[in-house]
Amino acid sequence: MVTWIASTGLAAAAFVVPPALTGPLGPMPLEWGGGPLTVAALPRVTYVAHRGGAREVPENSMSGLMAAYARGTAQVLDFDTRMLRDGTLVVMHDPTLNRTTFAGGAVRGLDVREWQGMRLRPRASLPGSWRSERPPTVAEVLDRFGGRIVLMVEAKDPRSLERLAGLIRSRGLTRSVFVNSNDPAVARHAHRLGLLAQLWRSAEQLRRDRPERWRPFVDLLDVDVNARDADLARAVRSGIPRVWAHTVVTPRQRDRALALGCDGVITDTPGRLARGRGPGRG
Repeated sequence: MVTWIASTGLAAAAFVVPPALTGPLGPMPLEWGGGPLTVAALPRVTYVAHRGGAREVPENSMSGLMAAYARGTAQVLDFDTRMLRDGTLVVMHDPTLNRTTFAGGAVRGLDVREWQGMRLRPRASLPGSWRSERPPTVAEVLDRFGGRIVLMVEAKDPRSLERLAGLIRSRGLTRSVFVNSNDPAVARHAHRLGLLAQLWRSAEQLRRDRPERWRPFVDLLDVDVNARDADLARAVRSGIPRVWAHTVVTPRQRDRALALGCDGVITDTPGRLARGRGPGRG
C-alpha cells in the first residue's frame, strides 16, 4: 500500500544541470573503445561518493549521481538497490518510501509501473536548488554510468543478487562494479557469481571480526571509520586487496583512516573533502 505525503514545495524547485553533463552524460550510447573503465584504473587513494554524496546532493537520485560525476572529486559512485514485487531492481536505501519520497509504504510492494509514479523529496538542508524527480532503476544507472566510472552497489535484498549479477554481466561490468553487503555469506555468493565482492562492517562487528578469513572471496573490505584504531589496523593487515572507511564526513576522519592504512574513503561530502585534500592524497 502506498500513501502520499503533502508536497513541501521542493517539487517546484529548479535544479541546474552542470554544463559538463550536456555532452558525455547525454542519452547517446557510450563507445568504450578498448573496454569499460575497471577497478584497475582506481588511484592509490580512492574517494567514493556515498549515495552520490548524501550531504551535498539528493541521495540515490540520478541528478545527484550526475552532479557527483561531473564534479570529479570521487572516483566511485555508490548507490543502494532494492527489489520491487515484480523483480525490478531500483535505487533506494530504505525499505519504505517515507523518508526520501512524497509517498509512503514498502518499496517491495510496488511494481515498475507504480515506481514510475514515485517522486523523490530532496532534503531542504541540501546546498543549492533541487527539483523532485523520479527515482531511477538500477538498469538506468548502470546504463548511464557503467564503464565511465567505477560503481559501488549495495544489495539491500540478498534475494536480488542473481538478478543484479545478470544486469552487471550483460553490460560487461563485472570488473567495474563492487557489490556490497554486510553479510559474509552474501559476499561469498557474489564472488561465486563472478562479481567484485564488497563487505561492510560496523565498529561493533569489527571488534569480533577476523577479516583474514574473508580474504579468499572479498575484494573490498568496507570498515566503519568510528572503529577502534586496533580494529582498523587489523582490517588493513587482513590481506584483502582494498580497505575503505565509511562514512567519512570530515577531513579529520579521513586523515585518521588514511594514517591507519585505509586506501579509500566513502563519504557523504566528496566536494568538501576534495577541497581539504592534502598532498599525496590520490
